[in-house]
Amino acid sequence: MHIPDGILPASIIVAGYATTGGVTWYSLRQIKRDKNPQANIPKASLLTAAFFVASWIHIPVPPVSVHLILNGLLGTILGYYAFPAILIGLFFQAVMFQHGGLSTLGVNATMFGIPAILAYHLFRLCHKVGKNNSVWTGMFAFLSGAGGLGLSVVIFFLLVITNIPANIDAAMERNVIYGLVLAHIPLMLIEGAFTAAVTLFLMRVKPELLKQ
Repeated sequence: MHIPDGILPASIIVAGYATTGGVTWYSLRQIKRDKNPQANIPKASLLTAAFFVASWIHIPVPPVSVHLILNGLLGTILGYYAFPAILIGLFFQAVMFQHGGLSTLGVNATMFGIPAILAYHLFRLCHKVGKNNSVWTGMFAFLSGAGGLGLSVVIFFLLVITNIPANIDAAMERNVIYGLVLAHIPLMLIEGAFTAAVTLFLMRVKPELLKQ
């Protein structure tokens, strides 16, 4: 679902970099408010690697195939660390495997990173309403994992459907975009279930990893 080079106009590319710069600055500012910001770096590094590798795990959803994103998982577990983690993962995906692009790095980071932060806040609602048992934690984790990806799909759809290049068959391109978006619905359920499973496992064996 990464947006490659050559699809979006320069104005959106610049806006993407501007947004990424602003959100990165804000995320780092929030991270610095932690009592020990360095304590979460190993956890963030591990999940950055997971995000990097996840794009190679393809799931066939005929007539297309989709790959794992895991931005909701990163947001749920990492909080504000998720945005710089996703940005770094996207950079290496673009440089090493041409997955996405350098010109669209800011747009892709915004598309995946902001929903990750929103997923974090959604998951934190579980604690704010005093629902700390495994059922409620699993439910909120599922919603965070599925919702993080779902919001990214919406952003992707709006960006590409409104910027179809003039030199291709617009009708066919729209059909491809619609098919790709629909194919991510089962992936949302998969990522929601996976996020819930990981969160409940950490809650049982190492609950401090869920505290940001």
